[in-house]
Amino acid sequence: MAKRSLQASVEGIRKAKQAFKRKGWTQEYLAATVGLETRQPIWKFFTGKPIDRQAFNEICLALELDPAEILQQSTEEEAVPADKPTQATLDINNLVDRLRSLHYGKIQAQCGTLHLLDIARPIALNELYVDVNILEEMSSKTWIDINELQNCQSDKFERFGLGQVRQQRVSGLEAVVQYSKLMILGKPGSGKTTFLQSVAISCNQGLFQADCLPIFINLKNLAEDTKDIPQTNLVNYIFNSFVHFNITEQQIITILSHGRALILLDALDEVAEKDSERITKIIRQFLEIFHQNKIIISCRIAAQHYRFQGFTEVEIADFTKLQIITFAYKWFLVIAKKTPAKAQELAQKFMQKLELPENAPILELAATPILLNLTCLLFQFAEDFPSQRAELYKQGLDLLLVRWDEARGIKRDRLYRNLSLLQKIKLLSHVAAVTFTQGQYFLPENKMRQLIADYLSQLPQAIQDTDALELESEAVLKAIEAQHGLLIERARGIYSFSHLTFQEYFTAREIFANANSLTLQELVSHIHEERWREIFLLTVGMLKPADDLLQLMQQKIAALATVKSKLNDFMTWVTEKSADIQASYHPASIRAFYFTIALPPEHPLARNQIFAISLDGRLAGNLCTDLALDLALTHALAVSLTMTADIFFQRLFALSLALDLKHLLKEKPALQTSLQDLKKQLPSQKQSRETLKIWWQNHGEAWIDNLRKLMIDERQIGHDWQFNQQDWQQLQQYWYANQLLLDCLNSSAEITPDVREAIKNSLLLPGN
Repeated sequence: MAKRSLQASVEGIRKAKQAFKRKGWTQEYLAATVGLETRQPIWKFFTGKPIDRQAFNEICLALELDPAEILQQSTEEEAVPADKPTQATLDINNLVDRLRSLHYGKIQAQCGTLHLLDIARPIALNELYVDVNILEEMSSKTWIDINELQNCQSDKFERFGLGQVRQQRVSGLEAVVQYSKLMILGKPGSGKTTFLQSVAISCNQGLFQADCLPIFINLKNLAEDTKDIPQTNLVNYIFNSFVHFNITEQQIITILSHGRALILLDALDEVAEKDSERITKIIRQFLEIFHQNKIIISCRIAAQHYRFQGFTEVEIADFTKLQIITFAYKWFLVIAKKTPAKAQELAQKFMQKLELPENAPILELAATPILLNLTCLLFQFAEDFPSQRAELYKQGLDLLLVRWDEARGIKRDRLYRNLSLLQKIKLLSHVAAVTFTQGQYFLPENKMRQLIADYLSQLPQAIQDTDALELESEAVLKAIEAQHGLLIERARGIYSFSHLTFQEYFTAREIFANANSLTLQELVSHIHEERWREIFLLTVGMLKPADDLLQLMQQKIAALATVKSKLNDFMTWVTEKSADIQASYHPASIRAFYFTIALPPEHPLARNQIFAISLDGRLAGNLCTDLALDLALTHALAVSLTMTADIFFQRLFALSLALDLKHLLKEKPALQTSLQDLKKQLPSQKQSRETLKIWWQNHGEAWIDNLRKLMIDERQIGHDWQFNQQDWQQLQQYWYANQLLLDCLNSSAEITPDVREAIKNSLLLPGN
């Protein structure tokens, strides 16, 4: 007869203590987990004393140990074959192997393919899947002072991930290995379902948890399939998926009782509101009985209301740049059907384009898998991103607002559905415009709710009761976060748009929707602020035609360089100098050239322009002689201005070489002679370092003055403008505004030809 009590062997105690240490539990916690009223049986277990058979088995299963390997064998126990633990182990292993074999095809069918929007055919999971990363600490649970986020201006923080709340990332599979109960949370389209599918396939193919039976359940299907079955439970539902394989319900229970199942419960957020409580209860009841199994549940972050006991909550992280390029390569290979070499070429080009400064908003969106798929789709045809970026953002929003749910037949809560799609867009546009104009990228929840309430109060048949309106605004905020992920909780009680790109798009849309003289004048008042750049580009793309806005921008730029300002004097010189150049370049291009080379060598604009031309090999190649000569002289002056006595010995040869301009002075013998005279004034390079240092200390400043005077007299270049800090700021703003106006011209096709040409001709001209 089988013994009623069992005890652990010496080796079994060692294994049990190791497992207990890995769990990090207390004996009280372990006792509660296995349903014991006191921890005394736990103490007896770890000291090798006999305890009740059932308690012994429960403790082993809780520690994820095989009771047969922990048990102290006895002669009496061996005399009863029916109770031999080794035989029981063999039996459960055989049962798991049998069900894995029978269930293999269904798991492959359930989880082995992906259905992407706008892609007509299913795609094999392993051909496109990219391993995801996990944030073990959820951003929305983190306490952060809003001032730490708000003080980070948009032109300073990194758009890729918004530069805030950075955490350690771990691989998704590593998190699954580490935690037996896991709640995978994420934004819409972040890859939660795909991740669970990959875990199921890995288990099915024996690559992960090969001794477990993988069971994948879509919780929306569970709710729909059991809505007319009042006494349903998860065991019945699982058993029904095996009913055609001549498997008994008891066999399913045996596997679950031994903790030999990998349960994957997908998309808790997709369960209809009316079924939510019932499905949550079904899951909870299952967990209470079969807690020994490894269980993973996925859900959108904001839709997660119920917390399951013992579950660790983690968040799927946005894609890194490495993940983006890996996905892009697979996409071009599998979906675009390119050769491996061509797919690699396209992926590299795709990433290079994304990393251009002007494409930072697109890179920001590409960190979300669902939007990355759309970005690859748009890129594959022209091997570039559309110049009308507003259309790309509009399609991305259409995915999140409508198509993503429609494609899966999901209907969200009734309250938020009472707002039409247009009203939802107008609401988000209102919130975006107010916050962006005020320079607010992060808002406390109460202020975000107030903005929503302000919009709702203006709707026909709006709620008049203040308290009721506040409750409704809170519900709408949570619905926007849960359903579309466009507004998200960045840290505890702090909200923002999920992407700065969407905040900019909705702001531009609000301006476009209310476009009139006053609205456009208000926009133009921000022409010198770099954080408004994307708003201008998007608004110009939306306006048809964009003539009025562009002409207002032109007028505002002209006003920046007023008659009394030093900037106006500088631009007058730029214009006069450029007018003397006989070349085929556009006049504005020549003005841009002289604008930049007239700046000190340490100035970013000057450095970029001069170095770009030099590195491109255009110094004496593509430039006409006059431009090449003035650039070379400016370079010589720059070399001398950056000279110090200590480095004169090292830089003397470079300075002499910079003055050797015979190839550009064939038709200017007088200037060539003057430059040679200046060159002869320099000391011999053969002199000692100390002698050269003394020479530069005594004569360097006068020599530079002579070079500058020669350049001014002969070429009208090299002036020392003596700008103060305010002048430099005004100069930078003026250049930036002209560059923005040109970018707007190039980005929009909806401009009257005469207006386009007139504005191009007006670029970098002094004020009236």
